[in-house]
Amino acid sequence: MATHRSDTPLYRRLARQLQERIDAGTYPAGSRLPSEPELSADFGVNRLTVRQAVAELERAAVLEIRRGVGTFVRPPAVRVSIAVDPRSQRFDLGSVHRALPLDTPVPEGAAGTVEGDGEAVVAAPAVGGCAEDDEAARQLGCSVGELSRVDTVIRIGGRPRVANSYWVPTRPLPAELRRPGRPGNMVLALAGAAGVELEYDWRAFGAIGADLADAELLGVPPGTPLLVREGVSCTPDGTPALYVRRRIDGSSARFVLHYREPGGADGAGGSGPAR
Repeated sequence: MATHRSDTPLYRRLARQLQERIDAGTYPAGSRLPSEPELSADFGVNRLTVRQAVAELERAAVLEIRRGVGTFVRPPAVRVSIAVDPRSQRFDLGSVHRALPLDTPVPEGAAGTVEGDGEAVVAAPAVGGCAEDDEAARQLGCSVGELSRVDTVIRIGGRPRVANSYWVPTRPLPAELRRPGRPGNMVLALAGAAGVELEYDWRAFGAIGADLADAELLGVPPGTPLLVREGVSCTPDGTPALYVRRRIDGSSARFVLHYREPGGADGAGGSGPAR
């Protein structure tokens, strides 16, 4: 997760604390949040700050305010699966990087990409049992205590466009991979550190409103539509080895599923959209 900046408003810091309690299950899905006076006393802030924090989480689709009834934690999103012919499976070399404009070849004599573009590590948070950590452990068939996590951001055109979280059943990770600011393709780096080749196992696609952490990472307001691509990559023998969750600014990307080779008779060519 992103760290709190010193200039972060108090209500946003409170919203992050409430989000952490929700992630930890203190306030489970469907439960009613404590009242404004109760939260004000619990956190030592005034009721206006509580009201602003709750409104922020409502914009991020974390809470639902029912007028005259109370404020409730929203349930998690339902997943819909799409089956893909296994014969179309390709090695996972970080396809988001290949598809996004930052990897488009630069013609000779033309200007290069904006300095600082590409993927860089922002944090290597401790894996402590939040909802995402629990899901990663379930998908990788291990305990939360066996996981390492790295969070990165991909910048394109000088601004952050994609927030990424990677989980691997490897502890500890080399310090170099956890260093904030480290550049490079994290999928390749993690595969190299583990000494394995990676293939797609499954990928899921969806959309969410930006929560407080992603809003801060991507520089967008909470609740901004984000495209989500998540899934597991495995070794060639089918052993799960990587769980990834990417959140992409929906104003600058789209997902396209090609049923024919790009440039085929259906005219579905092109290399711009994120996959």
